[in-house]
Amino acid sequence: MMAKRMSRHAAALWLALCGGAISAHAAQPTASTDFYPPWQKGANNPSLDQGFEFTVHEADNLADFHGDITNARLVLYVGGNYFFAMAPLVKAFEAKHPELKGKVYYETIPPGLLVRQMKAGGRITVGNMTWTAKPDAYFAGKIAVQRLIDSGLLVGPPTIYATNQLAIMVPKGNPAHVKTLNDLGRPDIHLALSNPEFEGVARQIKASFEKAGGKALVDTVYDAKVKDGTTVLTRMHHRQTPVWLMNGRAEAGVTWRSETIFQKERGLATESVDIPPEQNVTGIYSGAVVKDAAHPEEAKQWLAFLVSPEAQDIFAHYGFGKP
Repeated sequence: MMAKRMSRHAAALWLALCGGAISAHAAQPTASTDFYPPWQKGANNPSLDQGFEFTVHEADNLADFHGDITNARLVLYVGGNYFFAMAPLVKAFEAKHPELKGKVYYETIPPGLLVRQMKAGGRITVGNMTWTAKPDAYFAGKIAVQRLIDSGLLVGPPTIYATNQLAIMVPKGNPAHVKTLNDLGRPDIHLALSNPEFEGVARQIKASFEKAGGKALVDTVYDAKVKDGTTVLTRMHHRQTPVWLMNGRAEAGVTWRSETIFQKERGLATESVDIPPEQNVTGIYSGAVVKDAAHPEEAKQWLAFLVSPEAQDIFAHYGFGKP
């Protein structure tokens, strides 16, 4: 049985990494429950002229790259865990700065991967396509941003603009009957967890597990279960975790609470299990201008906008806390 499961999972990996997945037993998605990203049906593309539309949701979608790089006057590297808030944020920002309408380009892959792209001069390859998008501002957790300021990649001071907490995400109906973080240590539950190599949220997730069950629980879910195949580490949890839950590859994962709110709002086939405050961890979101940015003034305008009442209302809609 395990060999069959792992064989199916290996076949699913390629499509999952580009936004899709395979499931031998998942029901075919309907228009209202289609689990293939991009989930916002083009709303996250701020380009004014979108030309010929070609998106194949389960195969070719480039879900975490937004806008028109050829005319960009503001390039943002944004940690992917609030990709869903970016469309209303950009719309509100453009209303304040109409000269930048249609000229914002942003990426929402994990912060650790964005740093790699930054160090590569903004050059990135996805599938068979290579392009360059040098960032004007970078956004991640408070500690990560300060580290990059200290190393000279970013220019301080940082702007702190939101907070967030964790939740357990499960498929609709919670078939594994997950109630607590300690349940995730059970050998019969298959997990999707963030990879510490790429995703900063893994640090908070480990801290939350340790609060719930000590180092033994951390070792179980991030070591023993990885080795036996009952934990699969994501490369991009904000896309892969919900897809893997909806197609039957996993039965639980730990994500930011805001992501579970977005999934529910979109009518996707997931739900959440709360983590009690004494076991939860607060993430602090921060950003700064990139050293030698091509558009430093526009980057500063975006940073100032993030702490404005309009932006804070958008963040609050998805469950983010104030800075």
